[in-house]
Formats: sequence, C-alpha cells, structure tokens
Amino acid sequence: MSKFDSVMDRCEKQMKEQKIAIDRPLLEAIGKSLGPSLYNRDASLVAAGQKSELETIKKKYLVGKLGCPDGPALDKAIANAVKKIGKSRRNKLRPVFYYLLVKELGKESVYS
Repeated sequence: MSKFDSVMDRCEKQMKEQKIAIDRPLLEAIGKSLGPSLYNRDASLVAAGQKSELETIKKKYLVGKLGCPDGPALDKAIANAVKKIGKSRRNKLRPVFYYLLVKELGKESVYS
C-alpha cells in the first residue's frame, strides 16, 4: 500500500466514525492537491482551536483556491466542518476538513 493510500484510508476511517458520506474520488483529489504536506504530521492536521489557522484556511483555501467570495458563509462553513468532525476530536485530518468545506460550499467542480 502506498503512503497516499494509507493517508486516504485514515481519512476514510475518520469520516466513517463521524458518519460523513464519502466520495472517494473527491477525497483523493483534495488529498493530491495538498502535495507533500499531506505526509507532514503538523501540516496534515487542522488546529481548529486556533483562530489564525481557521483564518488562513478561509483566505488561502476558500477564497484563494476555491474562489469563494469572502463573507459570513465561509465562517459558517468552517464552523460546520469543525462541528461535523467533532469539537472534542483533536486530530482533524486536513483532507477531511477540506472535503467538508468543498461539499458544503458546492465547489466539487474545482476538483473535476
């Protein structure tokens, strides 16, 4: 099994535990877009308790990568992703977090 497949399996496991529907091709596309950071422990996790981390995700990923207009809808999408993964869960895998954002904002076409 490749490193990438191993990471995707961990993501899928987290999604199943939280009862999140899985679109494996979309999850893999998001994972591939993260490049080598996917294999770095710190970079592969979202520190949802850090406001600066969430602001970076909003500006660089949602506005920059996905092309969303900045506004309260983005803050709501981030809050929903945190809630779906679970506030008490320390290890929020970045591909899963981004997957939830893409689904909530209807931006799947960015990865097709």
